[in-house]
Amino acid sequence: MAISKTKTSYFKFLEVLGQDRRKRGQDMKVGFIGLGIMGRPMCKNLVKAGYEMVVCDFNKDAVADLVSCGAEAAANGKEVAEKCDVIITMVPNSPHVRAAVLGEGGVVEGAHEGTVVIDMSSIDPVESKAIGAELAKKGVEMLDAPVSGGEPKAIDGTLSVMVGGKKELFDKYYDMLMVMAGSVVYVGDLGSGNVAKLANQIVVACNIAAVGEALAFAKKAGTDPELVYQAIRGGLAGSTVMDAKAPMMLGRNFKPGFRIELHIKDLNNALNAAHAISAPVPLTGQLMEMMQCLKADGYEKEDHSSLVKYYEKIGNVTVEPENK
Repeated sequence: MAISKTKTSYFKFLEVLGQDRRKRGQDMKVGFIGLGIMGRPMCKNLVKAGYEMVVCDFNKDAVADLVSCGAEAAANGKEVAEKCDVIITMVPNSPHVRAAVLGEGGVVEGAHEGTVVIDMSSIDPVESKAIGAELAKKGVEMLDAPVSGGEPKAIDGTLSVMVGGKKELFDKYYDMLMVMAGSVVYVGDLGSGNVAKLANQIVVACNIAAVGEALAFAKKAGTDPELVYQAIRGGLAGSTVMDAKAPMMLGRNFKPGFRIELHIKDLNNALNAAHAISAPVPLTGQLMEMMQCLKADGYEKEDHSSLVKYYEKIGNVTVEPENK
């Protein structure tokens, strides 16, 4: 994905700023736990900006990659916390965050009073609050700051970040978070970041399903779904989701930008959080069952645009342009 001139200029500014920080010996030493598809490029952007990084992951190749960029390796979360005042976690789900932060060899074992954990994973907001409460007993602060945008935006540093926690902590680390993002928005108390992320995932899932349903309907009606897409994308039905996912459906390109199995994880967290507060989310429940059908058919590793396959199966139709 191309990086805008503004963003390129911003990176150049950060590189110069980072060089200046190193000269003055005033670097902020930052820990980063979780160097997966999202975490690795996010961490690289922090290194590029001049932050002194201490990294940890089970994937030794990912760790070696970051070390080659200038980061320092740590054996576990405890060692990361011993060397850093702020630690970012970017791992798959709630149990992984709990293990990385509170488990054996975890952050809490090496943390000191005043240490800050910024969890950028997408997890259950109820669990964010619970982990934050455990950390607070040790004098450790926490922000939940999940991201949206997928791997391309993690690479070019234009993620959307939704942050929950103390406002003064948000203000303190805003500039650091902006290195990885195009927008960083404060949402409220701890857990609110993940509430916003789950709301995002509900809207995205419903939009993708609606696009798939509409294109399958068009095909079944004997109208070219490509032409229908072009006809409606400029009107009220048009959306970022439609423009990102309709071409994938029509081109039969289901290479994952965001896998079905990860969206299932997010919707499960949304359902759990909603049930905990008696919030009705009927569309979320329906989308979960549709994605479970796709998982049963072996599509869980595909992009969530594969939701169109649910409609193709029940409608006995294949969504593709007439002139293919």
